[in-house]
Amino acid sequence: MELENLLSYLFRWIHFFAGITWIGILYYFNFVQTEFFKETDAAAKSSAISKLVPRALWWFRYGALLTFLSGLALVGFLGSAVNFYIMIGMLLGTIMFLNVWLIIWPAQQIVIASTNAVLGGGEADPAAAGALAKAGLASRTNTLFSLPMLFFMGASSHLDGSGRLPMSMDGGVGSLAQILCLVIILGLAFNGIKGKQGPMTSVVGVIHMGIALTAVLVLIMQFLP
Repeated sequence: MELENLLSYLFRWIHFFAGITWIGILYYFNFVQTEFFKETDAAAKSSAISKLVPRALWWFRYGALLTFLSGLALVGFLGSAVNFYIMIGMLLGTIMFLNVWLIIWPAQQIVIASTNAVLGGGEADPAAAGALAKAGLASRTNTLFSLPMLFFMGASSHLDGSGRLPMSMDGGVGSLAQILCLVIILGLAFNGIKGKQGPMTSVVGVIHMGIALTAVLVLIMQFLP
């Protein structure tokens, strides 16, 4: 067993483990917790925000960090074998990672601190409502991106098509298709910062949008020059 092969597999295993942790908690937040908060009473919601959410956010944000760092290590091992499928998966994953650390976590800190202040007999932070909405939009955007991200990460090794050819080879995804994919993804990422949830408000809506985004990107890669 060569050392390089062992290290490559070790980073891949870490990437899988951390990614499962991160995305699993992302789905818990969006598919379970958010829906529960819509139906429960204020006391139960406040207790969960104070005691449960901080624990889940710890695993969430460090799962994201370890996924990101191990992914960078894997790209180093792949070198010139990197293809467009995995490049799109990496771009989506990187945006999701930045959303966690730059938007969701800071906003949730405001919400948690405000809740704890109220539970302690103090006043709520007026900024908490806006912070919660900001975190919710970024979280829904990450859920949207998670479907094509997982699809293209798997596609990089298992799906045929022009996107599987190494970036260094001719015959891969054309320039127009590459640009259009980037424009769509970055446009949705910007909406995740300054826009609205729209159809992503419901669980069914965000899942359908994620599937639709995946299909659109695949069609662009395969049929545009």
